[in-house]
Amino acid sequence: MSKKEISSILLLGLLTGGAWATSSRPEEPLAPTPPMGWNSFDSYGVYLHEEAAYANLEAMAEKLKPHGYEYFVIDNGWFGEYALQEGTLFPAEKHAHDIRINEYGYFQASEVYFPNGLKPIVERAHELGLKFGIHLMRGIPRKAYELDLPIFGTPYTARDIANTDPKENCTWCTYCYAVDMSKPGAQAWYDGLIQYIADMGVDLIKYDDIVPHPDEVEAVAKAIAKTGRPIILSLSPGGQVDPNALDLFRKGNMLRVTADVWDEQYYIDACFDAWRKWQGKEQPGFWIDMDMIPFGQLQLMSPPSKDTSKSPMDKGDIALAGKGVRRQSRLTPPQMETFITMRALAASPLMMGGDLPTLDDFSLSLITNPEMIACNQNGVMGTLVHENAGIEIWKTNQKGTTTSGWIGIFNRTDEPSTFRLAQKHLELDGTGYRIVDVWRNKTVNFGETILLNAQGVLFLRFTSKQI
Repeated sequence: MSKKEISSILLLGLLTGGAWATSSRPEEPLAPTPPMGWNSFDSYGVYLHEEAAYANLEAMAEKLKPHGYEYFVIDNGWFGEYALQEGTLFPAEKHAHDIRINEYGYFQASEVYFPNGLKPIVERAHELGLKFGIHLMRGIPRKAYELDLPIFGTPYTARDIANTDPKENCTWCTYCYAVDMSKPGAQAWYDGLIQYIADMGVDLIKYDDIVPHPDEVEAVAKAIAKTGRPIILSLSPGGQVDPNALDLFRKGNMLRVTADVWDEQYYIDACFDAWRKWQGKEQPGFWIDMDMIPFGQLQLMSPPSKDTSKSPMDKGDIALAGKGVRRQSRLTPPQMETFITMRALAASPLMMGGDLPTLDDFSLSLITNPEMIACNQNGVMGTLVHENAGIEIWKTNQKGTTTSGWIGIFNRTDEPSTFRLAQKHLELDGTGYRIVDVWRNKTVNFGETILLNAQGVLFLRFTSKQI
């Protein structure tokens, strides 16, 4: 089933479901299903350059677009003027020593990494039928504060609205100061910045360091609405998320609920914890986001150290953004199946993070599996229906019915385990179900004993034979 077909089904449900109907012909919400795309951070950190951007853009159009992926997102650092290692494009510093802004303090494309600007990349994305996304840091650039630049359309300047209190500012990226939303000119700052971004042709904004500051989330949402352009708002980071601010977070479309997720079991476990906490909080237009998919080649701009005594996960001779050095994803095949099954059943946005031109066939087969995508785009966050001795069973009904859907039987232990497929454990009523193992593409039956790999999963599609 294509994403277009799924969206049509979901729209029909919205139009007839009553709960969302505010008039006889309600508008479809932006992001009616979990957004799907590619983000540059896992593979290029904050050092994506023009050549790599075009290569990944063309690869995305070829490999992922036919399966419904549509957002091409450039992460942090696109405005940074980095010092480079001699004769290379590799950065010689973790954070840029300077950033490029215009006369109103708005970020501009780095002359180091994007000498031709972002406009040709945005235009190429749209030519390919893809949508373009960009990363922004919360607040106003410190450089704008130092230069005391004017707030567009107001008598105020950057120093009138900036909050320089260290407790209110990002500790891991110091390009910006917080904006004090109680000050005159504060909303105007965000209005002008977001209009500038909208005029670039941006279709998605990943706003970072903003989740701990719901007042600035609200300001950005207001600014987006004023542009009149349909822009997805993705809210980050997700390490500390206040559930009491959920109404304000719902002014966005994606809410990160995990810290950065990488290619180790620890991060898969963290996603399971987040799933338990946030299940049932999704709705059309608002999705619980467990971060990117770290499959394929990662950290291409972080070459391994020449010191052979260092661990392969060390950051090389220069501490760079991200985690580790250039490598193929360290997840085992069972871990990868668990990872993407969880994303499907949890209706988390599918944002691929690995390098697309060099993507291996197995990773590609997982992220483009039609049943996995159908489950994800069903837009229902699955619930935990059974757990015992390290086995967890999560279930997602197909929207509008209880007689079909998807089930994940996860082995959360480090040892292989057997599981007898019993109807009562799957919470399936009645008789006569066709059950298919999604990853093996074969039928399974009640009463069968299944061997589950360590940290592996049995991903099932169930359908009543009466349908």
